Amino acid sequence: MTALAHGIGAQHDLPLSPFYAFAGAFTALFVSFLALGLLWSASRFRGDRAGRPVPAAVQRLADARPTRTALRVLGLAAGLFVVLHLLLGPDDPERNPAPGAVYVLLWVGLVPASLLFGPVWRLVNPLRTVHLVACRLLRRAPGRGRPLPTRLGLWPAAAGLLAFTWLELVAPDPASATTLLLFLALHTAVQLAGAARHGAAWFDHADAFEVYSVLLARLSPLGRRPADGRLVLRSPFNGLDATPQLPGLVATVCVMLGSTAYDGFSDSPSWITTVQTSPLGRTAAATLGLLAAVALVATLHALCAGAVRLISGRLRHPLTAFAHSLVPIALGYLVAHYFTLFVTEGPRTLMTAFGADDPVPPDPPLGPGGVATLQVLAIVLGHVLGVVAAHDRSVRLFPPGRAVAGQLPLLILMITYTVGGLSLLIV
Repeated sequence: MTALAHGIGAQHDLPLSPFYAFAGAFTALFVSFLALGLLWSASRFRGDRAGRPVPAAVQRLADARPTRTALRVLGLAAGLFVVLHLLLGPDDPERNPAPGAVYVLLWVGLVPASLLFGPVWRLVNPLRTVHLVACRLLRRAPGRGRPLPTRLGLWPAAAGLLAFTWLELVAPDPASATTLLLFLALHTAVQLAGAARHGAAWFDHADAFEVYSVLLARLSPLGRRPADGRLVLRSPFNGLDATPQLPGLVATVCVMLGSTAYDGFSDSPSWITTVQTSPLGRTAAATLGLLAAVALVATLHALCAGAVRLISGRLRHPLTAFAHSLVPIALGYLVAHYFTLFVTEGPRTLMTAFGADDPVPPDPPLGPGGVATLQVLAIVLGHVLGVVAAHDRSVRLFPPGRAVAGQLPLLILMITYTVGGLSLLIV
């Protein structure tokens, strides 16, 4: 069950030449940057105003009350399934499907689900369902509550993501029933207390899994226009461009990036030795390592934002203005680190849930060379998409003479992240 807490395990012996990987990555970034500077002089993304409406029958099916009810029941049943298995099942992650359901089917599975279908956790979140049922029993509107402070933004979600990634990557026994039950109890108490005070809008800002799913869904071709509620097919760049610039957005994305980077670094022999021999103890040393990885990502982004502000001369909030360009980078890291885990441990978890005794996980669909290629392509493509998103935002915000120069700090940041991401995989 160590694999559940550390992605795909050791990655440093993958059969891929570091020279070709770095050369290809640098070429892709520089060519993208130059091509955009020469050929893309005006903003082309329209955010939530873009998209082609889906057929009316699809819209009716998606918005139908039976569909929404079925999704809520499914989410609530899955939540009860996990809790009951943690309470009554064996405290052996090889025979209990609950840890795999949390760390693989939920945490990793939200990535492809959100990319394909949009912010799915908002529809199946069992805590939303519990809050909705409680409100109906009390004859209270679900949205009723005290207004959320504007400065709150996504900060609660960022803290929740950091807590969950600490549980996954640092906690001494993350797959034990006691540990998971304690985390789920605390998460449930915080979310329901917040919803009782502020209404259902609390989940939009404070539920770590919802915010995680919503951010990833910004790159989904399926979206919803706020103006009229229509489901539309859109370019993922338009969804990304519509990311609200809320307080805590940068922190949330930095936790996504930093925790995934720490996951890749934590299985290196040198770090394992450092943690095991640290006078602080394993848990304290690993906690500091996780916090340092997140802080490093945030510091690099802050330095880049400061340089962008100096060049632009008038951009007031560069930290949040370009934070959306980090989302595809985080997605690339997630795919690179968790693809093999999902396609092997996911089926094994389902087989265990359906009663199989000690099932053998299927072989990965790709060999070592294919996995290495997929990982490098995911990281490089994520950075290229980030460059495109940042360029379109810069030509919108900067004067024409400074649009390209204003992106130079962003390009340096992308290169730095790329070097770090590839180094974790193949060096």
